[in-house]
Amino acid sequence: MLNLSIRQLNKEMDTKKISSVELTQYFLQRIQKFDGKLNSFIHVCSEQALTQAKQADQQRQQGKQTLLTGIPLAQKDIFCTQGQLTTCGSKMLSNFTAPYDATIVTKTQTAGAVMLGKLNMDEFAMGSTTANSYYGKTLNPWNAERVPGGSSGGSAAAVAARLTPLATGTDTGGSIRQPAALCGLSGLKPTYGRVSRWGMIAFASSLDQAGPMAKSIEDVAILLQHMAGHDPKDSTSVKKEVDDYLAAIEQPMGKMTIGLPKEYFSTLNDPDITKALEEQIKLLEQHGHQFKEISL
Repeated sequence: MLNLSIRQLNKEMDTKKISSVELTQYFLQRIQKFDGKLNSFIHVCSEQALTQAKQADQQRQQGKQTLLTGIPLAQKDIFCTQGQLTTCGSKMLSNFTAPYDATIVTKTQTAGAVMLGKLNMDEFAMGSTTANSYYGKTLNPWNAERVPGGSSGGSAAAVAARLTPLATGTDTGGSIRQPAALCGLSGLKPTYGRVSRWGMIAFASSLDQAGPMAKSIEDVAILLQHMAGHDPKDSTSVKKEVDDYLAAIEQPMGKMTIGLPKEYFSTLNDPDITKALEEQIKLLEQHGHQFKEISL
């Protein structure tokens, strides 16, 4: 189950090889077993998750499922969740239980996703290491001596450690993209206004965006499909139809000219990172893309 994609997990449930309840129990057991050291979760919602999983199984039996129905998901603890703590990684909110759900929480739960719990983060999203949390620092699951990035480090660590197939994050100046990179995941900061900010505790309202984090671009596309859309509760939400992201990732990219900032290729870089960059450049060149050195 660890490395199955969202499509593959759906197939397992469609063919009744596993139920959502069993899948949820599997990930809850992994959280209990491994998260004591990682500290990626602030709060685990075991009872609520199993209730949602039972409902998802019933929804699937009725033929009303989406690609998220019965799929475990964890929310960054910056999103309000009715009946569950929302702390933003801060002592100030250590006893705050929101009276309503954030729009993206409502959207994912309406689609049938199962919320495993709330994920650790730099306090009020101000940080890039997830070491600035009242609830303790989160470790990178690939190397405990390295940070997972931040501020959505709990989200990145949980997905990388296979404690959840999907997670949400927020990105103001890199807080999805950077931890996704440091934990070997796919993460996306959507265009501002594409995903509702209603119920998301603000860091910088003119820049904050909620976005998906997952093992692959396809899984990111599936989660974004159910997060995106106009929300009348958010005055900055864009009135635009949601594209078919799964169809879009199947389309050819076309030939691109890609700028390589020379400042990113410093002799101070870790040699392994430089090597990985060079390998990706070669791969993209083989697919017909061109590169140009630029300076920032």
